[in-house]
Amino acid sequence: MTWRIAGVQMDIRLGDKEHNLEHIRVKLREAAAQGARLVIFPECALPGYCFESKEEAWPHAEPLPGPASEVLAGDCRELNVFAIIGMLEAVPATGQMFNAAALIGPAGLLAGYRKIHLPFLGVDRFTTPGDRPFAVHDLGGLRVGMTICYDGSFPESARVLMLRGADLVVLPTNWPTGATTTAKYIIQARALENTIYFAAVNRIGRERGFDFIGHSRIVDCSGEFLAVNSSADAEILFADIDPERARNKEIVKIPGKYVLHRIDDRRPEMYGPLTQVE
Repeated sequence: MTWRIAGVQMDIRLGDKEHNLEHIRVKLREAAAQGARLVIFPECALPGYCFESKEEAWPHAEPLPGPASEVLAGDCRELNVFAIIGMLEAVPATGQMFNAAALIGPAGLLAGYRKIHLPFLGVDRFTTPGDRPFAVHDLGGLRVGMTICYDGSFPESARVLMLRGADLVVLPTNWPTGATTTAKYIIQARALENTIYFAAVNRIGRERGFDFIGHSRIVDCSGEFLAVNSSADAEILFADIDPERARNKEIVKIPGKYVLHRIDDRRPEMYGPLTQVE
């Protein structure tokens, strides 16, 4: 069964969670009206990104589940859709703050992901590195793995999710000027090398001197574009994906002569240095 997915490339107001939540709700309805069953929003779509301190960002973070996820759960229930929303997750008991993504569906909050790889940029300078393993979530026929922005620059992220059964890896992101080559080359490579679908959803607009470039894209299992934005304009991208394609890792170019299998052909015993801590 195919799934229609959507990526919402949108502007975000720094520190105006109420406005951003309302914008997300409007776009969620718009995407659902066009048949989307999974709608993906950018990194930090709720709070914005370019905070100058943890103290400034903390009031715009919230627990999971929390007020925003509860509101969106009601919308997902009404629309019978799933959504992935970038946010800041607060853990009041420990004082930790994570750059996070919430996976919400008709049954409510399904999972949260905490960004594992943190660049020295924006609010990531003040968040705690993700402390949970990469995980795959079955939405009822579509198996989804979550990553966030800089995670996409580490091939291990998508590879672990592929090995755990992901059909689709999503990457809510905040690519600013200077990240164009990441958008142009890395996303297709991650899809191709893992034989999975990949959806990178960026924001637009300007925050504290940073311009965000858009360039969201949805890529199929062979690394080809299903939907792509090459501008910094607001847009909802749509693509129809077939999970079975991602599950068939055997690629037959010429029967009996040219066959690839990106799971069976691995040599894990040779990869030891990848997990050594220097």
